[in-house]
Amino acid sequence: MAKDAYDGPILEIEKLSISFFTRLREIPAVMDFSVTVQPGEAVGLVGESGCGKSTVALGIMQDMGRNGRITGGTVKFKGRDMATLSPDELRAIRGNEIAMIYQEPMASLNPAMRIGQQLMEVPMLHEGVSATEARARALQVVADVKLPDPERILRAYPHQLSGGQQQRIVIAMALMSKPALLILDEPTTALDVTVEAAIVELVRDLGKKYGTSMLFISHNLGLVLETCDRICVMYSGEAVERGAVRDVFDTMRHPYTQALFRSIPVPGADKTSRPLKAIPGNFPLPHERPQGCNFGPRCDYFRPGLCDAADVAMQPVEADGLHVTRCLRHAEIDWAAPVAASDVRARTAIGPVVLKVDDLRKYYEVAGNALFGGAKRVVKANETISFEARESETLAIVGESGCGKSTLAKVLMGLETASSGRILLDGAEIQSTPIAERSTQTVADVQMVFQNPFDTLNPSMTVGRQIIRALEVFGVGADDAARRERMLNLLDLVKLPRQFAERMPRQLSGGQKQRVGIARAFAGGARIVVADEPVSALDVSVQAAVTDLLMDIQRREKTTLLFISHDLSIVRYLSDRVMVMYLGHVVEIGSTDQVFSPPYHPYTEALLSAVPIADTKVEKTHIVLEGDIPSAMNPPSGCPFQTRCRWKSQVPGNLCETEVPVARDLAPGHQIKCHLADDVLQRMEPVIKIAAE
Repeated sequence: MAKDAYDGPILEIEKLSISFFTRLREIPAVMDFSVTVQPGEAVGLVGESGCGKSTVALGIMQDMGRNGRITGGTVKFKGRDMATLSPDELRAIRGNEIAMIYQEPMASLNPAMRIGQQLMEVPMLHEGVSATEARARALQVVADVKLPDPERILRAYPHQLSGGQQQRIVIAMALMSKPALLILDEPTTALDVTVEAAIVELVRDLGKKYGTSMLFISHNLGLVLETCDRICVMYSGEAVERGAVRDVFDTMRHPYTQALFRSIPVPGADKTSRPLKAIPGNFPLPHERPQGCNFGPRCDYFRPGLCDAADVAMQPVEADGLHVTRCLRHAEIDWAAPVAASDVRARTAIGPVVLKVDDLRKYYEVAGNALFGGAKRVVKANETISFEARESETLAIVGESGCGKSTLAKVLMGLETASSGRILLDGAEIQSTPIAERSTQTVADVQMVFQNPFDTLNPSMTVGRQIIRALEVFGVGADDAARRERMLNLLDLVKLPRQFAERMPRQLSGGQKQRVGIARAFAGGARIVVADEPVSALDVSVQAAVTDLLMDIQRREKTTLLFISHDLSIVRYLSDRVMVMYLGHVVEIGSTDQVFSPPYHPYTEALLSAVPIADTKVEKTHIVLEGDIPSAMNPPSGCPFQTRCRWKSQVPGNLCETEVPVARDLAPGHQIKCHLADDVLQRMEPVIKIAAE
C-alpha cells in the first residue's frame, strides 16, 4: 500500500489487553485499552511509571519479547490488523511507516558509526534508494531539525554531539522515511528545559510539515498541553480518561486525573498557603490490583459496594462520546469544589547566615589530547561565585547542564577543593579541605541527596543497616541499641514504616529509595543539605510527597537547603531565594518573587519561557534559545551569555563581546550580571502571565 493512499484513522487500538507470562503467573500489564490517532493528530499518553504507557507502544510495534503477548483486542495501523501481518510485512512497517523515538538518545545511536552513515541507512534499507539520494536526504533532514553545519554533523560520531544534538539526530532518523506515525517515548526527559523547549517546538513543526501523526508518551502534563491535540490518561494498565487536551485539563472527570493535577506545582501553588497534595497510598502491583476500580483504594470519592463491585467500563462525559472517563460517579462529584485545605503552615523564620561563599573559582586543567598529551587547557567550571545561605532557608540553584551547579556542590561537599575564593561554614573556612581531611562534624553538617535514588543505596545491605552505618560514621549513639532506635526515628522522620528497616533496596519503589537517601543525609543532624535534582527521577505524584517531606524536615530541623534543579516550577513552589547560573557565572540572584518577575537577566527570561506549565490559563512569551551552551573550555569573550542573547542589540557598541559584566543591585537582595541599561531592563514584560478568568 502506498504511504499516502490511506485517509482513515492512522492508528486504532480497540480494547487492547497485553500480559507478560512468568513461571509463576500471568501479569496483566494493559487491559481494555482503546485509543485512536487521526492523520496529522498528536495524542498524549500520560500516567505514572509502570502504568503501561511503554507497553502500549511495544504492542503497537508488535515487539513484546518472548514473554509478552496480546491477550485481547486489536491494534490496527491504516486499517490493517498488526497481529495478522507476517514478519516481513511488520519489518516493512517498523521504522518506515511507524518510527519510534526513545528517552535516551544514545540507546538509538551506534557509537562506532558516523552520523551520516546511520541516517543514510534508513532510506537505503527501507526504500532501496541510492547512496547519493540517501545522503542528500540526510543533509536535508539535518537542516530540518535545525542543526548547524549539516556537512560537519554527518561526518561526526555520536559522542562528539551534545545530548540535545543527539536527540535531534534521533528525530531526524525517525523522520528520514517520512513515517505516518511517530511514537515518542519520553523523548525530552534527559534534556535541559531550554533544549526541551526547542525539541518540542521542532517536533510540533516537523509534524505539521510532514503530516505525521504522533503518539506522545510522557509524564509531563505541561509538555502534553503544548504539543498534543488529545490526551489519554492511564492508571495501572487502563485508560481512565480520554478527550481533547483542553477538555481534560479544564473539565477533568476522573479522580486520578484530578489527583495528578493537584500534585504538580502550577503558578499559585505555595509551600505554606497552598501546598501540593500528594496522592495517598501506593501504585498497585499488576498482579495485586483491587476489585472493581483500580484507583479505588487511593480515591477521595470511593464508595464501597459501588466502586468495588465489578470492573468499570468507560463512560461518556458528554453525549458526543469524545470525552470519556472510567468513573461511575463522575456525574455526581462536585469537580469545582476547592481542594480540602491541608494544614496551612506558618512561613518558617529565616535564621542567621550558615554558609558564605565569596569569589569562589574552580578551574580544571586538562591535557590538549587525552591520549597523547599536548598543551594544557583550563576548564573554568565556577567563576567568581558569591552568595550567602541562611538557617531554615531554601536557596535554589538553577541553570542548564554544564553551567557549574554540580561542580559547586562537589566543592561544598569537599569532593573537590576550590581553586581560589572562600567558603565559610559557621565562620570557618572549608574551601581547601578535602572530605577525607574534614572533621566528622563538618562531614555530618554538609550532606547531599542525589538525583538518582537507584544508584545511591548499597544493593546488598538492608535499609536499616545503611542508615546505621551512617550513624556509626558520624559517631551518633552510645551503642548499637541507641543507634538502632535513632535509625527507627529517622524512618519515622521520612514517613517510612519501621518494618522497612529489614528490607533490601530492590524491594522499594523509587520514591521510597529517595526517602531512605534523605534519612541517611539527616542521620548526623545535617546543617546544610545539598539536594541535586532530588525529585527529577520520580513520578509527579511521588515528587509532591518527597518535596513536601523535605520541607517538613527542614521546618523541624532548621536545615539550610541548597536545591539544585532545572525544573523551575518546583523551584518557584519551594524556594525562598533563587540563584541562576550560566557557564560558571552567577548571572542573577534574588528572592523567588524577584527572579520570577521582570526585570530579568536575559538568560533567566529564556529559562522561564522554556518551562512547560500544565495550566490552560497561563500565557507564555515564546523564547527559544539559539545554539548550544558554549564549552567551559572555550568560553566566549565578554559576557558568557552574549552568543545566545536576544537583547544584545540593546547594548551600545561591542561591550557584550569585550567585557564581562559586573554584578549590580537592581533592588535590595536582587543582583544581576548584565550590561543592559536600567531603562531597558524596566521595559521587560512578564514571561508568564495568567489570563483573567
